[in-house]
Amino acid sequence: MRLLYLTSTRIGDAVLSTGLLSHLIESNPGIRVTVACGPAAAPLFEAVPGLDRILRITKSRFGGHWLALWRKVVLSRWDMVVDLRGSALSWLLATRRRIVFRGSAESIHRVAQLAEAARVSPPPSPRLWWTSRHEQEAERLVGAAGQFLALGPTANWRGKEWPIERFIALVERLTSPSGILSGARIVVFGGPGEERAAAPLLAALSAERRIDLVGRIDLLTAFSCLKRAALFVGNDSGLMHIAAASGCPTLGLFGPSKDRHYAPCGMKCAVVRTPESYDELIGRPGYDHRTTGSLMTNLAVETVEAAAAALWTKVQKAVA
Repeated sequence: MRLLYLTSTRIGDAVLSTGLLSHLIESNPGIRVTVACGPAAAPLFEAVPGLDRILRITKSRFGGHWLALWRKVVLSRWDMVVDLRGSALSWLLATRRRIVFRGSAESIHRVAQLAEAARVSPPPSPRLWWTSRHEQEAERLVGAAGQFLALGPTANWRGKEWPIERFIALVERLTSPSGILSGARIVVFGGPGEERAAAPLLAALSAERRIDLVGRIDLLTAFSCLKRAALFVGNDSGLMHIAAASGCPTLGLFGPSKDRHYAPCGMKCAVVRTPESYDELIGRPGYDHRTTGSLMTNLAVETVEAAAAALWTKVQKAVA
């Protein structure tokens, strides 16, 4: 069986789509998979079982990227085409079965929306695949499991970023002698180009306790590192979804994004959001996503600390 799996450009959406991909792989032994996605998300799929190739979709003017992709796949014989982008391309390919996601009017999580489109129940949780190389690199970088607090202080736009000074205060509380992670090391994650945004946080942490991984590692190595974390706290981002998929206890910070659609997915996950709703935040006079600063300023350190402690207690009780 040959599958063409057309998924997202954004890392977070791509991670959320991996549960459905995993379901299809497990349901069809011997399947051969071609993944088409944006360049940023492509590394997530490097170790997919049965992978034939990854096709990187680089956007171009007038939709030329769709024509370029069509030329690469039109001569192949597909048993299934799964199009999570809702494009016209999937209707221009010969295939035995076609699944096209066009969004959902339901106010349900993105994972549930994708499962609904594919008529899969219950919705399969996101998962990622990795290699021994990623595990070995994670061992070198962060060492043993459960010994550090992982932080994701950046996001794909400024409005979703909790102020850096709040992250600094949170670290002090969580790793203080009375904190839930007393004396723990702190590992800071982020993507290429986010070094400047994370710099004030790193500068505030003592050199002997911090590990700076911002812009330094690939996505699957980040995943392997996060599997070893005691707790992840971070903004709504692709990194947050990678943390959740790793099985690390994950607390997502939300404001101008919809947690009902994009909360971290898993039993060890929780969300804390601003007092204002998504609609209240983006409905402010003069709102412009291109120029706005952080819309997370009303999310108090005490609120995040309490949510982190509640998640930590829940996870500890579950493993006791």
